[in-house]
Amino acid sequence: MTTLSRGRQRLAQQVIDQLRAQIETGKLRVGDQLPTEPQLEATFGVSRTVVREAIADLRSAGFVKPIQGKGVFVADPKAHSVLSLTPVEIKSIPETLELLEFRMAAEGEAAAIAAYRRTAEQEAAIREANRRMANLIETGQQTVEADYAFHMAIAAATNNRFYVAVLRQFGPKAIPRGQFPTLPEANDRDYLQKVYAEHVEILSAIADQDPERARQAMRAHMLASQRRYRMLAEQQ
Repeated sequence: MTTLSRGRQRLAQQVIDQLRAQIETGKLRVGDQLPTEPQLEATFGVSRTVVREAIADLRSAGFVKPIQGKGVFVADPKAHSVLSLTPVEIKSIPETLELLEFRMAAEGEAAAIAAYRRTAEQEAAIREANRRMANLIETGQQTVEADYAFHMAIAAATNNRFYVAVLRQFGPKAIPRGQFPTLPEANDRDYLQKVYAEHVEILSAIADQDPERARQAMRAHMLASQRRYRMLAEQQ
């Protein structure tokens, strides 16, 4: 499972890099329609999950945009950036990347520790936080607080007060999309479902008391966020 998770992240990055290169060199121009998911799977030799992750990241960075019932089309990244990001948000990108780097180290270990230390009650608290986030996604409500509660529940399950104290110091600000309210992904159901699926992988590893799998699932979760915000940074 751990190897699969890391491998999927690498493959998604390869698809992102190649599609970006086609867009930036003009092989795919603004307004062009991307190949369908099955065509992309065949072209790159990857799974549908990998294709969807890559498209979700390209979409959040403004390289592509979906049109319901028609497909996914190449967008103008520069226009997207100007329209979507405020000056405050632009200034927040470097700090967000630093925070994600720190969280990857701290929360990766927290997830691993939680996997072998968590009590039944603590596992239930993690599960409930994730269930609450799923309900909020379903009803179209804000999910930042529930997302933060999920990560706090994992910190609490380490039974080490310092993990809790560090994450509490950041507060909901630890969840990047809360600092970028104008980005499409802040309220995008498909994107939020992807985040939820990443949480499910982390929860599954903790429930199975598999520390290494939990560590890698959390790292993959943070790496996916890093990838999105690096692409935003490159557009400024």
